[in-house]
Amino acid sequence: MIELIKKLPKAELHLHIEGSLEPELMFRLAKKNQVEIPYTDIEDVRNAYNFTNLQTFLDIYYAGANVLLTKDDFYDLTWEYILKCVEDNVIHTEIFFDPQTHTERGVPFEAVITGIKEALVEAKEKYGITSCIIMCFLRHLSQEEAFETLEQALAFKNDIIGVGLDSSELGNPPSKFKDVFKKAKEEGFKLVAHAGEEADFSYIYEALDLLEINRIDHGVQSIKSPELMQRLKDEQMPLTVCPNSNIELKVFENYKEHNIKALLDYGLNISVNSDDPAYFKGYMNQNFINICENLPLTEDDVVTLVKNSFNSSFISDELKESYLAKVDLALK
Repeated sequence: MIELIKKLPKAELHLHIEGSLEPELMFRLAKKNQVEIPYTDIEDVRNAYNFTNLQTFLDIYYAGANVLLTKDDFYDLTWEYILKCVEDNVIHTEIFFDPQTHTERGVPFEAVITGIKEALVEAKEKYGITSCIIMCFLRHLSQEEAFETLEQALAFKNDIIGVGLDSSELGNPPSKFKDVFKKAKEEGFKLVAHAGEEADFSYIYEALDLLEINRIDHGVQSIKSPELMQRLKDEQMPLTVCPNSNIELKVFENYKEHNIKALLDYGLNISVNSDDPAYFKGYMNQNFINICENLPLTEDDVVTLVKNSFNSSFISDELKESYLAKVDLALK
C-alpha cells in the first residue's frame, strides 16, 4: 500500500502555505530578519507542537508567521513546500494564504502574493507542477476587515482563483461573512470555507446555504447529520479532509477513530490533504500512510481518494482528464 501511495500522482486542495513553515526555515528567517521568536532551538519548536485544540495550534502558527516579512521570505516558504510536493508526487496544488496575518504586521499584500506566485511559476517551469492560489479571510476578525482584504486582492485577480475562510472556527460561523462572500462571488472568485472541523455540522449548512461555497474544507462533523450526509452525497460536494490535522488538534483521539473511511464508504466526495504539514507531523504521503495503517482502506479506496482530489480541483476539465490518465498509467 505504501508503494501505491508513493507512485500515484496526487493533487492537494487544502494546504496553508504558512503552515508549511518548518522550524529550520523559521530560525533562518528569524535570524535574517532579526525577529525574536519564543524558542531557543529547533527541538524547542518541535516540542511546542503539542496541541490540545485548534486555538493552541493557532497561537503558535501566528507566532511563527512573524518571521515572514519580505517577498523573498514568501518565495522561500513556498519553494520549500514545492520540494515536498516533488517528494510526495503532488503534481497539482491549491495553496491557501492568509494575507491578514501579514498585512496587520505591516507586510505589503503585494510582497506576500508576489513571493508565493514567483515560486509557483518556477515550480511549473522546473517540475511541471500546476497550482492555484486561494486567499483566506481570518474568521476571528470582522467582516469589515475581510472586505478591506478583498479590496486589496482585486488588483491580483489574475493570480488568486478563490477565497476561503479559516482560523478560529468556534464562535465564528460562516454567516458572519455572508456579505463578503457574496461580493467575492460577484467578482468571479471560487468559494471555499473551513466548516465542521471543531464546530458542529450547522456550520456546514451555513457554508453551503449562506456562502454558496464550491468546496468544504474539513467537514468531518457532517457524519452527525444523516440529512446532511445524504445532501453532500447527492451534490457530490467536495470535502477536503486532513487526517493528521484532525488527530493533532484532537478532533479524533487517534487514527483508528477517524471517520474518513466511513465518509468515503457512504459515497461522499472526499480527498486527503495535509493542511499545516510542518505543524501536524507530515505532508501528503504521510497523511495517506497514517490512515491506511490504521483503517481498513483498500487500494481502490486510495485510488478513489486520489482521483477525487483532481476531480474537485479548480483546473480545466482538459487538465483534469490529463491528470486522471496519469493516475491510471501509474496503476499499470
